[in-house]
Amino acid sequence: MYSASIAPRAQLAGANLAGADLSGKDLYRSDLSGADLSGAKLEGAGLLGCNLEGAKLVGAYLKKADLRGVRLTGASLSGSDLTGAYLFRSDLQGCALMFGTYLSGANLQGATLAGAALSGANLQKAFLTGANLQGVNLGGAELQRCDLRATNLTDVDFSTVGSIAGADFSDAIGLSEEGRSHLLRHPAEELDEWNTFTRKTTRQSLES
Repeated sequence: MYSASIAPRAQLAGANLAGADLSGKDLYRSDLSGADLSGAKLEGAGLLGCNLEGAKLVGAYLKKADLRGVRLTGASLSGSDLTGAYLFRSDLQGCALMFGTYLSGANLQGATLAGAALSGANLQKAFLTGANLQGVNLGGAELQRCDLRATNLTDVDFSTVGSIAGADFSDAIGLSEEGRSHLLRHPAEELDEWNTFTRKTTRQSLES
């Protein structure tokens, strides 16, 4: 893995940065659309306002990276580590965030994830307040203590979702009665787990 020096606002559309060490780098508003960042180290990197549309970030390490307002439409992030990443109001429409993708504790408040693939993703303790998850695939996704308050859940199929222990669905938009019914069929130990942040159990959030 090599180290790369990139200045803010860099024009790197389509660049090959696979395996690059960009930890802590300030890449403010750089154009990385279509770039190959597979396996890149971007821990704590400043990616505020970057264009990463169609970028390949498979297996990338983005722990605690600042991705506010980033365009990630159609990007591939399968197997990437976004633990604690800040994705406030980012555009992740159509992204692949499937098996092995870690979003535990990530801040996705107000983010757009419509049509994204999140099957098997780890969303434990993630903040999705006010996010748009319309039509998202959550099959097998782990939602323990996830904050889903006021989230758009229109056309989301919850029949095969993973654990929802401590998840808060209060004021969710578009949550169908069928979806609510599937969620309320989860084991009592999941439904009655307390969300320490929102101060509600999953059952209370679904029945209120």
